[in-house]
Amino acid sequence: MFLKLKFVACVLIGAACVIACRKAPAASAQAVSTAATTGQVGAGASGKPAPAPPPKPVPTQLPDVVARVNGENLKKADFERMVHTLEQRAGQQIPAERRDEILRGALDQLVVYTLLSQESRNRGIKVEETEIDQKVEQLRAKFPNQEAFAKALTERGMTMDRLKHDARVDISVTKLMDAEMATEPGPSDEDAKNFYDKNPDRFKQGEKVRASHILIKVDQKAPPAAKQKARAEIDAVLKQAKAGGDFAKLAQERSQDGSAAQGGDLNYFTREQMVPEFTKVAFELKPGQISDVVETQFGYHIIKVVDHQEARTMPYEQVSPQIKQYLGNQKKQQHADAFVDGLKKKSKIEVLI
Repeated sequence: MFLKLKFVACVLIGAACVIACRKAPAASAQAVSTAATTGQVGAGASGKPAPAPPPKPVPTQLPDVVARVNGENLKKADFERMVHTLEQRAGQQIPAERRDEILRGALDQLVVYTLLSQESRNRGIKVEETEIDQKVEQLRAKFPNQEAFAKALTERGMTMDRLKHDARVDISVTKLMDAEMATEPGPSDEDAKNFYDKNPDRFKQGEKVRASHILIKVDQKAPPAAKQKARAEIDAVLKQAKAGGDFAKLAQERSQDGSAAQGGDLNYFTREQMVPEFTKVAFELKPGQISDVVETQFGYHIIKVVDHQEARTMPYEQVSPQIKQYLGNQKKQQHADAFVDGLKKKSKIEVLI
């Protein structure tokens, strides 16, 4: 399901937060990572959005009921528990300068979740006890043992009955949104091809090299004796490598870099990803060639290039699955936003803070 409002996991147990799960409309227009580096497709926003007006200040002292949705009270305790979980996940308290913005956003999500819960009840969506038990077990499995799970519930002022109740609501909301998203047709081949043709820059792939290396570390400020020792060590390894020694095995045995376990493999990288001294040599070597000793700020390297790919535009056939996935997610998000907006328009929502 594209839109998952995991309120139970967020508020009660501290899993993915509802704020993070339902993107704002502006976020859905932002680029996913560039295809050239991740194989994923993005569509950048066109131009800068207009600055949003400042949010209404949230009072320091909250009333027992912070909002009302179609006559249903949204209690301060639930809202504060939600905010507390946000802070726990962030590892810090909400910054004072963003307090109003974040709290208003959290309250809006609480309103949305309540609307969806009400709509699932109106549609008579059923949830089996086995589904609830499975949900609770998934949450419990996030903890090392039952004692830690029980402690987490106590710290959040929760009981098992309340947890099961909230799990039931969470599952019903998930089913509601699954049903809604199922009505949204996926993008066609023509849609994907049009996106590809209109966004050529999204599919440009820069020049890349795949290389392995062996590193003997030495600090640039190390005394001459330490540098001489490191240089002698890398020279001995270079001699073995040039004589036809197994480069991957030499890297595993002698390299002091984290890539040693992978035989020194650094995978593909662009010119911008490595320090200049390393980049210059790596991009000059031909596949199969081994460099002389290269000195960088990290120490002494020996580089072996495995593959060299020139800059290119990725073919449509290669990226069409990612394009369709991106466009499909975009359409579902737009559908979800419209669905929620429709619920808001036909509902009576009273924000009391």
